[in-house]
Amino acid sequence: MPGIARLRDFVQDMTRLAEAGGGQALFHTEGAALLRGLVAVDDWLPDACAVPGPAYRQYLLHCDPLERFCVVSFVWGPGQRTPIHDHLVWGLVGQLRGEEISTEYRLGPPGTPPRPGRRERLRRGEVALVGTDTYDIHVVENAVPDGPSVSIHCYGGNIGAVRRHGFDPVTGAAREFVSGYANDALPNLWDRSHAPAMA
Repeated sequence: MPGIARLRDFVQDMTRLAEAGGGQALFHTEGAALLRGLVAVDDWLPDACAVPGPAYRQYLLHCDPLERFCVVSFVWGPGQRTPIHDHLVWGLVGQLRGEEISTEYRLGPPGTPPRPGRRERLRRGEVALVGTDTYDIHVVENAVPDGPSVSIHCYGGNIGAVRRHGFDPVTGAAREFVSGYANDALPNLWDRSHAPAMA
């Protein structure tokens, strides 16, 4: 992949933010700016991490060795959407290809359906925030009716291993889940043997 250095640079910059220990506020400002730069150019995502499936897929691109953050590509086929779910960690979502719609939900009294709230359409190059105070519980869907959409997510933990919750759309009842990842191999960010020689 000719632009894989973009992802390597992003991972290194996010690692520096993690080392600074600024928490959600720092990632929601400086991290969002870094992600905006990453998704502004579409020449770096390996093809294997952009393959749609019978349900939406999430491919791990990088996980910090201390699990302070991870980078994931989400791939949505036409008509695909998540169930109502939470995150329990901060997050950044950058739109690389296509468009997505995120609908926030609020939980009500036990036995009642979660109530939809704000809806946000994310277009190519835009970045949205996920946190304890915004979009922590939501549904995400592909906004493109006849093609795939791909977004790049960065979370404050190893999101594929976090014990999170899905919510019944009728009763609001929570069920625990661990999402995992669709891939069993990671992109090789660190091999520079194919990089152009310095002049």
